[in-house]
Amino acid sequence: MINLPFSPFARRNFVVEPLSAADCPHLHQIHVQTFRHAWSEEDFYALLGQETAFGFIARQEGRPGSAAGFVLARLVVDEAEILTIAVPPAFQKQGVGRALMDAALRHLHGQRARTLFLEVDQANVAAQALYRRLGFAKVGDRAAYYETGEGRSAALILRRDLGSDQAPDQDPDRK
Repeated sequence: MINLPFSPFARRNFVVEPLSAADCPHLHQIHVQTFRHAWSEEDFYALLGQETAFGFIARQEGRPGSAAGFVLARLVVDEAEILTIAVPPAFQKQGVGRALMDAALRHLHGQRARTLFLEVDQANVAAQALYRRLGFAKVGDRAAYYETGEGRSAALILRRDLGSDQAPDQDPDRK
């Protein structure tokens, strides 16, 4: 179990733990609460069954069965990709997403990964701000990738280089 620092504005205490297949029902429920087109439990079982997949789940401290968000990623050789990160509305803006990304970055640092990619909906301004603070930069986009209530939205493709000279949870904006 990893106790992670949260924003001083956080209203709850959370712990972040590695994902397991037993978490798949929670992952599906969180995905349903967070995304218009959620992945099925079977999708999560299949992904977690892959040798290259890893992830973390945030739980409310003292509530082992709770789930406040998760990140699921894949590492192939030295290149990683965030497949999905989801924090339900009830837990957003409390540092959960940052803690999950910090856990993934620490894991990747330990695995000597060199690059991390992810994609984000161009309409998700809060997530984009988090990723910028974590050192991600836009390297491309996919036009009309996400279906929204108002039509379609582009996916922004972001990359962070994971050099050994930068601590895995170092915020590049802090000096």
